[in-house]
Amino acid sequence: MKTYNPITPARRHYQVTDKSVVTTEKPLKSLTSGIKRNKGRSHGRISVRHKGGGNKKLYRKINFGQEKKGVKGVVKSIEYDPFRSAYIALISYRDGDWGYILAPKDLKVNDEIICDEKAPIKTGNRLMLKNIPTASLIHNIESRPSGKGKLVRSAGAYAQLLAIDQGYAFIKMPSGEVRKIPENCYASLGQLSREDYGIIKIGKAGRSRHMGIRPTVRGSVMNPVDHPYGGGEGRTQRGTKRPKDIWGNITGGRKTRKKKKYSDNLIIQRRKGKK
Repeated sequence: MKTYNPITPARRHYQVTDKSVVTTEKPLKSLTSGIKRNKGRSHGRISVRHKGGGNKKLYRKINFGQEKKGVKGVVKSIEYDPFRSAYIALISYRDGDWGYILAPKDLKVNDEIICDEKAPIKTGNRLMLKNIPTASLIHNIESRPSGKGKLVRSAGAYAQLLAIDQGYAFIKMPSGEVRKIPENCYASLGQLSREDYGIIKIGKAGRSRHMGIRPTVRGSVMNPVDHPYGGGEGRTQRGTKRPKDIWGNITGGRKTRKKKKYSDNLIIQRRKGKK
């Protein structure tokens, strides 16, 4: 982590990740695209609160699946991506193509990687779950064959392969949940980079606005017409039996998972609840 001297109130608790592993500031132009900025609004009306503004950003096109299967590549740079928490790596492939992947921890410039069904057991390589040794740390995991990586993609995250049995891989997720995934799905080896992302302190409200996050107003200081908690003189109690959001939907103690979710029969052990 990188900290600063408290020369201003905002700098006193300012704490960010050390970007010494980042080797370049500018992305490869051919792998970027603009993105429409209509944050939190639909037809000009607010559809999602607390979103808007922020710095202009270019979207980097990431290879989450097996787009370059069987083609070796060399890491040319480790880069920052404003649209995700983990760092990304620019790969130059043997066939002359270029691409971005999620950068695992300890991946360095000039390292060689490959995506193949039976790739060598090495950080950054991508291969089928059935060919990965048990107890290995993995990320960017497919939930269905040929479905591209959907699971474990945030900074510092990793899952652990526990066993292979009857056509399924048993994987312990970052949440502690244990679930089955078909053994012919692909996953990348290693823990993702920027593992200290969770202890960042932004230090001031202005930086939150730069990130596209608008202010959040407490329901208790609103009027009764605007929120179930609104109204009253001075500090008043909640006034409703259960905690609710601005629209009156129950937010505390209600299960939000769909009762017939497709992956229910693949979960072996649920994640542990908060104490």
